[in-house]
Amino acid sequence: MKKTIGIVGGGAAGMMAAILAARNGAYVTLLEGNDRVGKKLLSTGNGRCNLSNRNMGLEMYHTNSPRRLEGWLNQFTTEDITELFRSLGVLTKPIGDGLYPVSGQASSVLDALRFELEREQRILVRTDFRVDRISCADGKKQIQLWKGGEKLVFDRVILACGGRAAPKTGSDGSGYRLAEMLGHSLVPIVPALVQLRCREDWFKSVTGVRAEAELLLEDHKTGRIQERGELQLVDYGISGIPVFQLSGRINYILREKKEAALKIDFLPGYAKEDFPEKMIRERMPVENCGTVEEYFTGVLHKKLMTLLIKLAGLRPSEPAAGADLQRIRKVYALCRELTVHVTGSNSFEHAQVCAGGVPLDELTECLESKKAPGVYFAGEILDVDGRCGGYNLHWAWCSGYLAGVFAAQESACLHRRTQNQRFSHGED
Repeated sequence: MKKTIGIVGGGAAGMMAAILAARNGAYVTLLEGNDRVGKKLLSTGNGRCNLSNRNMGLEMYHTNSPRRLEGWLNQFTTEDITELFRSLGVLTKPIGDGLYPVSGQASSVLDALRFELEREQRILVRTDFRVDRISCADGKKQIQLWKGGEKLVFDRVILACGGRAAPKTGSDGSGYRLAEMLGHSLVPIVPALVQLRCREDWFKSVTGVRAEAELLLEDHKTGRIQERGELQLVDYGISGIPVFQLSGRINYILREKKEAALKIDFLPGYAKEDFPEKMIRERMPVENCGTVEEYFTGVLHKKLMTLLIKLAGLRPSEPAAGADLQRIRKVYALCRELTVHVTGSNSFEHAQVCAGGVPLDELTECLESKKAPGVYFAGEILDVDGRCGGYNLHWAWCSGYLAGVFAAQESACLHRRTQNQRFSHGED
């Protein structure tokens, strides 16, 4: 008898799991709470769908079980993703280190996945089906899924129901409740890849400013972390890629403290040694510059420069020739190190992913639950979150692929096969 597999969640990981389980001979029912599958996928990569990244490594992810994660990442690489999507008819191209569909459209990736779900006779897709209960039948190797009074029974189940980020796309955290019903614990769940809110009251004066910057986070647990990229200043705090990269770690710090300090360097391309004195020597003498504002013109964005002048205790309109030289030095110093105090982040509604989830050490090497044999996990529900740049979508494909194959196979381990065998359509 062929295995029957129920997959909870029709996102990237769930669709991938369904396709690979069917290709490996299983009969699959894909259960999606929304009225259609893949809703969250359409927003990835700003609508262009950053499928993966060629600069792949364990250091691109956060988890409490790095060795376990590394083993799975090694089994499904960026090259594997390229080959798999080619088997679905999707051509890819590199942009920088990122891997994108040639079409430049997330919708074309979703269409290819949907067409494969429809083409594969061993897959049944049920939408508007939000699972609210899971149980393992006593004395039987079967898993029961419930929606209200309706019960479905399967040989295997894959939980790929996402996390809590972007709940409008269907990620409402229900998967965590299902995991807890099975006896799993949860690593605390916080928003990641999200904007940060700061204590300072001057942010409204620089709203809309974008600047290349380097951010430094120092903490006794996380150590010293630096991120560089385009910083966006908003009325409540900071945004942009470098902020997103730090946000998950900062939210964990905030769980234990009231705030976290970030140091911002607005001139990361310049050497710091003797910086204020060198700038003073090389710039036009203050006596030839008119006002303080005119003296600092051209260093940074005008709004930002005006703010730093005021924070240093100077008035932009006062004559530069009569300005306190120590305060002139302080303006330059603030260009290199402006400290802001983070008090929180935007909510899950604004986050791209979650940090935390089901611990990896509660799963076998085959992504199978140690608490409830026959139940597998994939995607964001697990304690894995990646950096910006296609890493979270890569994890969805990777874990979905592996969970689908493992759940469908009789053996407990995935045997490496040739690319053609791995990505070919299964035979009855």
